[in-house]
Amino acid sequence: MAKSRFPQRVYRDGDEPDPRFSLANERTFLAWLRTSLALFAAAIALEALQLPINAGWRLAGAVVFLVLGVIAAVQAWFGWVATEKSLRRGAALPGLSIGGVLVVGVIVGVAIIFVGGLV
Repeated sequence: MAKSRFPQRVYRDGDEPDPRFSLANERTFLAWLRTSLALFAAAIALEALQLPINAGWRLAGAVVFLVLGVIAAVQAWFGWVATEKSLRRGAALPGLSIGGVLVVGVIVGVAIIFVGGLV
């Protein structure tokens, strides 16, 4: 059965973990994707709505949120893979590697929008 599951590099090693842990890992994956979609929505809203923000600053803020959305989507996949492998091997779970970057990025994006509104 493990041979037919995708991705094989995750499921070929170790033993099947408790389903509750795998399902929690999947919920975390989906939460990262939801965060990614929210960041994409913020970027699109900045460009689609007629906001009283300088055009250059508005574009810079939108680009920051787009990049953060991509980073969150990549974190979703790699975080899921690393956690699932750890669960299957009975090893320690990996730590959050990119959360700080996203927090700082959102602060920078909001600061850009704020400054653009003042200019």
